[in-house]
Amino acid sequence: MPEKLLVPSIEQRIAGMLEVTRRMKDESEGRKKGKIRPTVTISREFGCEAFPMAERLKEILDRQSGESWVIMDKGLLEEAAKRLDVSTEVFNSLGHRPRFLDDMIATLTPHWKSERDYFRILCDQIASLADAGNVILIGRGSTVITQSMANCFHFRIYASHEYKVRSIARRAKLPLQEAEHLVERKQKERDRFIRDFLDRDISDLSLYHLAFNNDRNSSDLIARSIADYLVARKGG
Repeated sequence: MPEKLLVPSIEQRIAGMLEVTRRMKDESEGRKKGKIRPTVTISREFGCEAFPMAERLKEILDRQSGESWVIMDKGLLEEAAKRLDVSTEVFNSLGHRPRFLDDMIATLTPHWKSERDYFRILCDQIASLADAGNVILIGRGSTVITQSMANCFHFRIYASHEYKVRSIARRAKLPLQEAEHLVERKQKERDRFIRDFLDRDISDLSLYHLAFNNDRNSSDLIARSIADYLVARKGG
């Protein structure tokens, strides 16, 4: 799939997941010492350059905090799911299978897990990661799921249709027309996913601390702005 070209392969990032797992095991000791680590959630329209921005943000936050930050996106969450014997295919299809099919199969066998069951597992993963801190969570409803968590800061990246199409065409090496179809399809899927499972409009700006126009702000500028914001909030 062309969208797989938009982020590094999962093999390059397994170490990040293992770092988070280690940190979560040490979390209780850190709590006793009164250390609360922040978490950043990134919501973006499909085609915005969230992952390049997150990589730059991680570099800045690693340096500022003197601690390691980890980027968690759909790929790493799915890898964590596999380690819990949850099928990656189910996570890939969340929000795509008609709901009536879940209900019908649930009446036939008690062993069937509906999409909502798997989404609850995903929510538990996201909440645990966010609570551990020093994590950059990209997508999968993390902004909505962690709204009530005091250590979480939420950011939105949006852009014009033209920007998103050009960005996808360049990064996924697609013709413009194919990139345009991909942008439209994936955005509809994302909006439906959040609406069906969390009953929220992910474009609602009241969910976010700051929002950035990717047309007018580079990945580097967005990353530095978020890092500065975290410093300012900590100082305040």
